[in-house]
Amino acid sequence: MNETAVPKDIYLADTVTKLKPEHRDHVVITGSHGGIYAGYCAAKMHVRAAIFNDAGIGRDKAGIGSLAFLNGLGLAAATVDSQTCRIADATDMWTNGRISAVNAAAEQLGCAKGQSAEDCARRLTKAKSSASPVPTVREARFVISDRPGERKVIGIDSASLFEAEDDGQIVITGSHGGLVGGTAKTLIMPAVHAVFYNDAGGCKDRSGFTRLSVLEERGIAAATVSNESAKIGDAKSSYDDGIISCANAIAVNLGAEVGMPLRQFVERLKRP
Repeated sequence: MNETAVPKDIYLADTVTKLKPEHRDHVVITGSHGGIYAGYCAAKMHVRAAIFNDAGIGRDKAGIGSLAFLNGLGLAAATVDSQTCRIADATDMWTNGRISAVNAAAEQLGCAKGQSAEDCARRLTKAKSSASPVPTVREARFVISDRPGERKVIGIDSASLFEAEDDGQIVITGSHGGLVGGTAKTLIMPAVHAVFYNDAGGCKDRSGFTRLSVLEERGIAAATVSNESAKIGDAKSSYDDGIISCANAIAVNLGAEVGMPLRQFVERLKRP
C-alpha cells in the first residue's frame, strides 16, 4: 500500500517534532521512537491518537515509555516493532509495520499486538481527542560539562534541540541514529565536533545507524550507544550509562571502540 491510500484523518510524519497545527485531531503515524519526550511532542499538538516506533524497546522499556504517559492523558497510542519497519520512515511503518504494544486507551478501541500499523491506525480514528492539560516534560536541553580550556558537552533529549552555539562542541542526544525519511537532506545541524545517538536496537535495514556515515562525510565524529545500555530519549542516560555500539571512521580514529563507555570517550574528546 502506498501513501496515496492513507485516509485523510491519518497523517504520516517521519518525525513527531515536525507536527503542525493542522495535524490537530489527526491520528499520527510517526517514525519517531516511542519515548516519553516523543509522546509529549504528540500530546502538545493535540493529536487524536499516535503510533510510534518502539526503537527496540530497550533499557527500562524506554522505547514504549510514551504509552503510559499518553494513557494518563486519555490519549490512545501504540508502537510498532522496529524490526518490521525502518525507524524515522512513517511510510514504511504504514506499509509494513506490526504493532508491538498498545496502551489501555488504544486497547479499548480494538488495537492489539500483532496487528498491522494500518489496521491499528484505522481503529484509532474512532478515538476522541484528549481534553486533559499536557504536563510539561522536564527541560530537554542542558549543559553536562563546561570547563575552561575544554570543549563544552551538551545534552539534548531530542535532535530537534540543536542550537547554533553547539558548533564545535560535543553533543549527546537521546534521539535515534536514523536519518529522518531516509535522506541526508533532513540532517540539519551545526558543525559539532562530535555527536552521539541511541541505536534504537538497530532496527530494520540497520536504519538506526544511518546518520553516522552521513556525518562522516561532513567531517563529524559520530557514534551510537546501545539501547540496552541507555534509555532512548534521555541524553543523561546515554552520558551516564551508554555503551558505544557503532562508530563512524572519524570517531574510531579519535579512539572510539565498540563496548567502550560513552562517558570515557567523551572525556578524551573534551580536550582540544
